Amino acid sequence: MQKRARMKKKHNDKLDNWTVQDSIELYGIERWGEGLFTADKNGDVILRNQNGGQDINFQELVKEVRMRGFDLPVLIRITDILRNRIKQICGAFQNTMDEYKYKGEYRPVYPIKVNQHRHIIEDIITHGKEFHMGLECGSKAELLLAIAMRQDPDSLIICNGFKDMDYIEIALNARLMGYNIFLVVEKFSELNMILKAAKALKVEPLIGLRMKLATRGKGMWESSGGEKSKFGLRVNEIIEAISILKRQKKISCLKLLHFHIGSQVTDIHSISNAMKEAGTIFTEVYKLGAKLTHVDVGGGLAVDYDGSATNFASSANYNLKEYAANIIDAIMSACDAYEVPHPTIISETGRALVAHHSVLVVDVISTTESHENTTVPPIPKNTSEIVTHMKEVLDGFKGKNFQETYHEAIELRREGLMLFNLRHLSLKDRAIVEEIFWVICRRILNYIRELDYIPDDLEDLEHLFATTYICNFSLFQSLPDHWAVKQLFPIIPLHRLNEKPSRRAVLADITCDSDGVIDRFIDLRDVKDTLPLHPLNKGEAYCLGIFLVGAYQEILGDLHNLFGDTHVVHVSSSKDGYVIDKSVEGERIEDVMEYIQFTRGDLMARFRQRIEEALKRKAISLQDSAMLQRRFDDGLDTYTYLNANRE
Repeated sequence: MQKRARMKKKHNDKLDNWTVQDSIELYGIERWGEGLFTADKNGDVILRNQNGGQDINFQELVKEVRMRGFDLPVLIRITDILRNRIKQICGAFQNTMDEYKYKGEYRPVYPIKVNQHRHIIEDIITHGKEFHMGLECGSKAELLLAIAMRQDPDSLIICNGFKDMDYIEIALNARLMGYNIFLVVEKFSELNMILKAAKALKVEPLIGLRMKLATRGKGMWESSGGEKSKFGLRVNEIIEAISILKRQKKISCLKLLHFHIGSQVTDIHSISNAMKEAGTIFTEVYKLGAKLTHVDVGGGLAVDYDGSATNFASSANYNLKEYAANIIDAIMSACDAYEVPHPTIISETGRALVAHHSVLVVDVISTTESHENTTVPPIPKNTSEIVTHMKEVLDGFKGKNFQETYHEAIELRREGLMLFNLRHLSLKDRAIVEEIFWVICRRILNYIRELDYIPDDLEDLEHLFATTYICNFSLFQSLPDHWAVKQLFPIIPLHRLNEKPSRRAVLADITCDSDGVIDRFIDLRDVKDTLPLHPLNKGEAYCLGIFLVGAYQEILGDLHNLFGDTHVVHVSSSKDGYVIDKSVEGERIEDVMEYIQFTRGDLMARFRQRIEEALKRKAISLQDSAMLQRRFDDGLDTYTYLNANRE
């Protein structure tokens, strides 16, 4: 991960003069909060009023949640924010299209994998209906969910991910019912499977091709795009796919071109370059005879987690308007140059849509101090020479010689350990050397905290002296991205922001795993090793809010793309080779649906409603309806992974 300049921002050092505004600046609330969050005069974090409502005081909300019998940790989802994010993203595209006089349309689709929980999907569909919000799926389970949840006949379903024949047939059955459902070819062999299944079912498919761009994104997930991506077709494969479709007289089925350069793309130049390449390919494919009507620009719209507005991995150097403008301008320019009709633009915005609306609230249950003592231990008479030397280094510390003092102390400590291992230093003397060493380091740390610049070789001091705040949550369950890829999230106290935080802390969860620690925090100019917090008050709860956790965190550790537990086989060796002791069947689609609050009965009821709508339009026959219901019901009983035995 790239580094930024290591400069300290000084804050009001007098406790009596500390203000709420100092805390707002210290924690960057106005920078990463998109204007949604602030603090009131009492030092409580509040959500600014949304849609004409009142401000929400998080501390008061937590108290009410507890009175209702819900202990912390608790995840708070704010529906108003979700509703407004939909309007902001769709509005940015529509306003830019109007400004540029773009002749095509915009269609948003929500990637189910970003957060598949029932109530979130229901809210997105409900509040996105005026924009014809569609769904993107990457597995059979997600596809069944998208089919059952679809309400708006003008919305789209985009089928991404690797596909087997079961996946393809489910999508084509939905197409038979009149769904606007695109099967995107991710690998070349899928094209023939789609054509074979479509012929058998006597249905005209809507086909999309995913292209591998040479352009890559910028950020932590940039490897999901570019020529090395595991998804997509190379240029020669796109040309061959067009030839196959022409030979089979199905070129009219090819309607969409798709690409994806990665999640959380931090640099607008990467987006601009990708769009120029994609726009050129789109027009060339159109000239080859494929009358494309849609271009899917994938995801990538970044969230500015640290508020720095840079191309740092946890930020973004562009805003929503710039994002939409770069996409629309590139496609419009390419199409106008070759007199190609402006296509419908699809974006798969997930992270930027749902991240802001969820806040994880945890309480601190205890703290563990590190080397707090600043008192010099008693020095016995006739002590070891190295003890005397360490004491002289301490006495010689004058402030400005902090680097020299620090390096001398480190060298003496190293020498003391060597003498102890050679049995030339007693255990008591070694303990005194250690105590004086930590007193020296503590005094140096207190001095350098007042400096505008901290030398690289003393950066670790803050972390060494950090107080560990033990928080009532599991990092692996609630923030898997921080554990896995060191994704940063804004973390702040939900109250007491009218007090100066006098502790430097790292956070530990309550799991028995040593990796359950948060020791990287957002900062305007760098990644901080510690988080400023307040000392705990006896008998008073201390609550922290972890913000912008609505994307991926709830589902990533267990059910990404709704792929469940695999089958398990226990094996032992034997004289003849091995013996299967026992086997455990993996999870079915019905099983994983229950995790996200969808029951089989509910899904079947929703699907039957879609069937009745199709019958009224005479899109299908009664015989078709019976077959479709059986296929949907059977699909819920299948393994969540692909069936490679069917072609």
